[in-house]
Amino acid sequence: MTASPFDIAAYLERIRCPRPAGPGLEALAALQQAHLTEIPFENLDILLGRPIRLDLEGLQAKLVGGCRGGYCFEQNTLFRAALEALGFEVVSLAARVRASLARPGGGVPQVRPRTHMLLLVELPEGRFLADVGFGGDGPVRPLLLADGTASELGGLRHRLRREADEWVLEADLGDLYAFTLEPLYPVDFVMANHFTSTWPDSPFVSGLTAQRSWVDRRVILRNRELVLQSAAGERRLPVRDPDHLLAVLDEHFGLVFPAGTRFSRPEF
Repeated sequence: MTASPFDIAAYLERIRCPRPAGPGLEALAALQQAHLTEIPFENLDILLGRPIRLDLEGLQAKLVGGCRGGYCFEQNTLFRAALEALGFEVVSLAARVRASLARPGGGVPQVRPRTHMLLLVELPEGRFLADVGFGGDGPVRPLLLADGTASELGGLRHRLRREADEWVLEADLGDLYAFTLEPLYPVDFVMANHFTSTWPDSPFVSGLTAQRSWVDRRVILRNRELVLQSAAGERRLPVRDPDHLLAVLDEHFGLVFPAGTRFSRPEF
């Protein structure tokens, strides 16, 4: 059975981005920023008891045709397919998440399995990290793969550094994740996706999140708290009840669910 063709026209319409003339750094930056703006990071299917599919047909139906979002495996699998359809040369990589894992007082962060997917894009200007799957704390623009590369956009700073045999992406809040340049295959992410979406202690099983990034602001929902971030500061708003949660998902993330929809988390 042959794979379903990727509908690049529908994807570009979904992210409201014109088709670039060809692969290049400017085009990659525009695509990454548009994708992050229009396709929210979210784990809602897991909390509705639905399996997370990584086949392109399923991803197109959900994230493009269904106007939904997803988490890293869904987001970056879709983004890689789009980039390749536009002529980019892309490699899939895996990372160990470090965010919120640093030991008090410093020291070596807790080691976790490689459960984050990211992309490495080969361009005439060099190799660039491209990642649309880390949520509101992730980079909005591509980062040149070079020790000390830094980027600041909309008040959010990111930096790449070498650490022995690994690369580390850091932000103002600390290290986000560490990765090597070993190329991974789709089957590797099938296994990681199954673990991440079914392990009882996974944050995507035990809690609800939806996140969206613009150049100048970010909106992050975690369980019963909505965080609005911009250059003017940060506002935190409570989610009152299940019906208010549905309204928040619609208003801030463009995620529409039928009235009466209930997620397994959070508990009210």
